[in-house]
Amino acid sequence: MARPLSEKLAELPVARRRKVEARAAELIAEEMSLRELRKAMGKTQAKVAADLGVGQDSVARYEQRTDMLLSTLTEYVHRVGGTLELTARFPNRAPIRIKGFEGLSRATKTRDTPKLGAAARSLGGQRPASAHKRAAKGKTHRKASASATG
Repeated sequence: MARPLSEKLAELPVARRRKVEARAAELIAEEMSLRELRKAMGKTQAKVAADLGVGQDSVARYEQRTDMLLSTLTEYVHRVGGTLELTARFPNRAPIRIKGFEGLSRATKTRDTPKLGAAARSLGGQRPASAHKRAAKGKTHRKASASATG
């Protein structure tokens, strides 16, 4: 029959039990969810949201996600008071810090500009001529169909 962990720990000598508890605390401190991290840094969702320029509901969603853009995560960690480092671990090799992500930040993106495709972004935010033609064609088509029904 299986015994609870608490019983097994109680059987250990006091010094050994303290050592086990200390190591458990270290391991727990090394791993935190975004919510736990924010709380440990003394920040509220509302404060982080204001710093990010998003609603409190967005921060709540960030804290529940398991998949997000590195730029979003980098900015969240920055607004909570830290920096994000990306480390790759391989067998039989020391951990490798991945560089090149230091400049990621949602703050560098403008929030007031409409979402544009990759081609438009490469032109400095201007739509390519083909996009203007498609937009104009769509307006003409809508006007023609509206006058045909009216």
